[in-house]
Amino acid sequence: MILVLVLLAFGCWAQEVPALIREPAVKAALEAAKRGEGQAIEDQVALCEVPAPPFLEQRRGQMYKRMFEQLGLRNVRVDAAGNVIGERPGKQARPNLVFSAHLDTVFPEGTRVSVTREGAVLKGPGIGDDCRGLAVVLAVIRALHEGKVETPGTITFVGMVGEEGLGDLRGVKQLFQETLKGRIDKFVSIDGTGTGITNVGVGSFRYKVTLKGPGGHSYGAFGMANPIQALGRVMAKISDFQVPSSPKTTFNVGRIGGGTSVNAIPFEAWMEVDLRSADMVSLEAVDQKFKAAVQQGVDEENARWSGKGKLSAVVETVGLRPAGRTSEDSAIVRTAMAVAAALGQSAELREGSTDSNVAMTMGVPAITMSGGGVGQGAHSLGESFDTTDSWQGTQRALLAAVALAR
Repeated sequence: MILVLVLLAFGCWAQEVPALIREPAVKAALEAAKRGEGQAIEDQVALCEVPAPPFLEQRRGQMYKRMFEQLGLRNVRVDAAGNVIGERPGKQARPNLVFSAHLDTVFPEGTRVSVTREGAVLKGPGIGDDCRGLAVVLAVIRALHEGKVETPGTITFVGMVGEEGLGDLRGVKQLFQETLKGRIDKFVSIDGTGTGITNVGVGSFRYKVTLKGPGGHSYGAFGMANPIQALGRVMAKISDFQVPSSPKTTFNVGRIGGGTSVNAIPFEAWMEVDLRSADMVSLEAVDQKFKAAVQQGVDEENARWSGKGKLSAVVETVGLRPAGRTSEDSAIVRTAMAVAAALGQSAELREGSTDSNVAMTMGVPAITMSGGGVGQGAHSLGESFDTTDSWQGTQRALLAAVALAR
């Protein structure tokens, strides 16, 4: 992600947030957040040791639902997509702030998800992304209760499904399009570790490309067009793409497959491709290159073998994440920056692909905040989270929730 260091938060928020900290209830809640960080870490580990592969978040979701109920949220339920939702009513129903983290991980079913500890460091798949976010959301609820904070508006807490991989943001799309349609005034996602604030939503096009042919014996049918060899031609072309560094635009072949035996010309080969940019013009440009590369690779393989066993290509869209932006001058960004400044913390504005993308494209003020601590190796089996002073991230999320629920 591109980091832009923002040094100061100006305007009325710079005065209002420090005043908020001095309110007895808010002060008590902030103290409770620091005091309760040990429980937050325990929650983080417990949640992480419940598998939540893409499209199979139900077990972790049920656990999260029970936690919401135990913390006293109202109207706790699971929606049609699998999102876990609970409400903390304010003095009024609106504004309604959605405060969320995502339940799913990138790791497939069967991944060993036990968490180990080495001093202050936790290690386990998903421990930072996004078990940290889930734990911070729970810690915010707990601290608000302990501090007896009453917010002017309502806060709706959500454990979201479908943020990672081919989940295609299905959880947050469901939330905006059906579950809470027309009832979301502000949106905050807690995702990952560190001190970042994501206000630019990186868009992505994701495809599964399947090349098909008749297949045959590797010796007896030699000379027939080969889907895997054609796939190699396509990937070589993709590898040679020239894309801008600003706005940052990327491409990636993430998975490939096909074939039945070493001595058989395959009848099918496939790959999954991810194209990204925060700029739609740049994203569409690399998208056109990609589609041309697919056709060229197939045409070249067919020509190489004079059309014998002619190949065809099917390009299927498996993910569409809209690009979006929340202005640096918006109230929600300035408030988040003022919160960090008031707590004596640094904050950076970033680009990223998160649940906030959907809110941004729908014109709802939205940001994604990191959950504190120091994380390394996200999306890898060696992912780790250093809990040293991680309570600062919890306090920042708490104060942001209070400041935005008005």
